[in-house]
Amino acid sequence: MDNINQKQLCETAAKLFNAMPFNQMLGFNVVDVNASYAEIHFDWQDNFIGNPLKKILHGGVTAAVLDTVGGLVAVANEIEKFESSSPEYIANRLTNMGTIDLRTDYLRPGKGDKFIATAKVIRSGSKVAVCRMELHNSDGKHIAFGTGTYILG
Repeated sequence: MDNINQKQLCETAAKLFNAMPFNQMLGFNVVDVNASYAEIHFDWQDNFIGNPLKKILHGGVTAAVLDTVGGLVAVANEIEKFESSSPEYIANRLTNMGTIDLRTDYLRPGKGDKFIATAKVIRSGSKVAVCRMELHNSDGKHIAFGTGTYILG
């Protein structure tokens, strides 16, 4: 598979993640994805408040975006391995992928107007990928990081 096809597959993965109703509800927008890096942006919404006294981001939203961006980079990394594979094989592999484990470390209150979640692959084997994710606000403040383990199909 040449780089153009891999790029198209990564773009297709981004479209699928952007089209997921849960991701749409949270306003997640995939802005970059390749085999080793993914990035998602989202804007503050008042219904994301986890602490009404301090108006900070709910921890569940933080964990959800970290899981989503980690899963996205795991999918893109797996796509890179699909050299000379049929579309049916690729679809079958992607439909069997999912989160095995997610660890989220909250570093500071989630305050801001815009948020940026990024992920990198730490290790990818034949059955499992491990990714490292981070969440920052638009001022560059590091809000949380996570480690995700994903089954590859």
